Amino acid sequence: MELLLQRQYFKEGTNSALFVNGHFICFMIELPWLNNKRQVSCIPEGVYELKPRFSDRFGDHLHVLDVSQRNLILIHPANNASKELEGCLAPVSQLSGVGVGWSSRLAMQKILSLCHQAFERKEFISLTINH
Repeated sequence: MELLLQRQYFKEGTNSALFVNGHFICFMIELPWLNNKRQVSCIPEGVYELKPRFSDRFGDHLHVLDVSQRNLILIHPANNASKELEGCLAPVSQLSGVGVGWSSRLAMQKILSLCHQAFERKEFISLTINH
């Protein structure tokens, strides 16, 4: 299964729309592009593998693998990129500004539902990020 993230870059943050097979799933918020600097920049455009992950802090979420010069990049709930993200990606149901949205947990559940079905079928899940 391929997820497609189409980004729009702004000085204060990055907003995007997430699609699966041409169908809109939710919006995503990220930090601004700051040359892939750890904890302050969104990740580079490219194609990444996604794997399921669980932590006490975020519960069920997704791990973005093999990000150049970065580690532990996650897709997890957050409604404000500058206050809640350190290079990760956060799904939101609606955008309310640059790098800001609402109902992140609801959007996360939509993504997890799709991905877990694919994981159960032993499918490879990729995330393609472009402009």
